[in-house]
Amino acid sequence: MLHKLLDRYCRLLSVLMAAALAVMVVLVFTNVVMRYAFNSGITVSEELSRWLFVWVTFLGAIVAMHEGSHLGSDMLVSRLPVQGKKICLVLGHLLMLFICWLLFKGSLDQVKVNLDSTSAVMEVSMGVFYASGMVCAASGAAILLNHLWRLVKGELSDDELIGIRESEEEPIDVPKPL
Repeated sequence: MLHKLLDRYCRLLSVLMAAALAVMVVLVFTNVVMRYAFNSGITVSEELSRWLFVWVTFLGAIVAMHEGSHLGSDMLVSRLPVQGKKICLVLGHLLMLFICWLLFKGSLDQVKVNLDSTSAVMEVSMGVFYASGMVCAASGAAILLNHLWRLVKGELSDDELIGIRESEEEPIDVPKPL
């Protein structure tokens, strides 16, 4: 149930990221053309692009965590028996949950400090900028807890016990010589 909800949530985040990237491209391109051709520009372009970039980065981290597409090394864990892989997965997830808590707490403190402060050009509360860390931390924690729950219920496959990919490329099936 929660796994399907997280799948939908990450699809929504992917759509939001694509929309944000499109807005960034249009804003920056239009701003460059206007500066060179008409000696003017869109005032909000740089600041909004920077904000969108920060949000896209944090939302992308959420989707990457859900898909297990963060890069890493499994040199030790891949050689362990299944029980050892499970222990490492639990320890790793507990450490990541602690990091999520630190990120959430730090972002929440920044939101509180900057809530009344507005950005220079858009005049929007800077709390919105720092809220991206809170969204990432809460979403990451939900993904990690779901993963741990699936481990407890015995729903994780052996491949899912190692939470990283060694390369960005999927393995290619090379035909064997005759």
